[in-house]
Amino acid sequence: MHDIVIRNGTIVDGSGKKPFVGDIAIDGNKITTVGEVNNTGQKEIDAKGKVVTPGWVDIHTHYDGQVCWDPYLTPSSWHGVTTVVMGNCGVGFAPVKPGSEDYLIQLMEGVEDIPGTALHDGIDFDWESFPEFLDAIDKKEFVVDVGAMIGHGPVRSYVMGYDRCQGKDDASEEEIKEMAKLTKEAIEAGALGFSSSRTYLHTDIHGKYVPGTEAGQAEMRAISQAIAASGEGTLELVSDWMDQDIELDW
Repeated sequence: MHDIVIRNGTIVDGSGKKPFVGDIAIDGNKITTVGEVNNTGQKEIDAKGKVVTPGWVDIHTHYDGQVCWDPYLTPSSWHGVTTVVMGNCGVGFAPVKPGSEDYLIQLMEGVEDIPGTALHDGIDFDWESFPEFLDAIDKKEFVVDVGAMIGHGPVRSYVMGYDRCQGKDDASEEEIKEMAKLTKEAIEAGALGFSSSRTYLHTDIHGKYVPGTEAGQAEMRAISQAIAASGEGTLELVSDWMDQDIELDW
């Protein structure tokens, strides 16, 4: 006898094969049979007329604040999503220096229109570094798997200060080294990658472009090299191609 048997569903298995009607057996936390299941299940689900698929992966979310109060991470979990990735578009809440929490909230509210009042009430900010942020998430239970990227905005504001991190100020050589170091540490601690924004559509609540929008080549190269040195991780960018020749050149 199996723990769970889902019967008569239209199965789309993710392999590229055509959908087919069949059964799925589940034992413990593993799918043990796909096709025809002869044995019964302790729990039987009739999926006739319904589509049965592997869990969806939502690779672009902004649950960075919501992870602090919503174990269901709605609405993703309502729609077959079993894995979410947050920390996109260069915004997030780690690393954060004491006193700069409001600044990161203003960035998130400006870019994603998430009410700052909700973020203020829901986030406890019991971390400073990105590894500490991951540890805080790990202590919570969710109905979906959660992955996170480290954002350019928090990194740049942590190193340069929120008074300098926006605008055309170039980071110093030492500041660039520190940003690369923080990125590498985050990925080694479990971050899925680094995200940045180079589009003029992304602003804070005051209409100022988010940190990293006009970051120089040296800064972007150093961060990219830090990712490469870690041996894993992705680089997520949103770009307006401000100068196509320059953007393609590097």
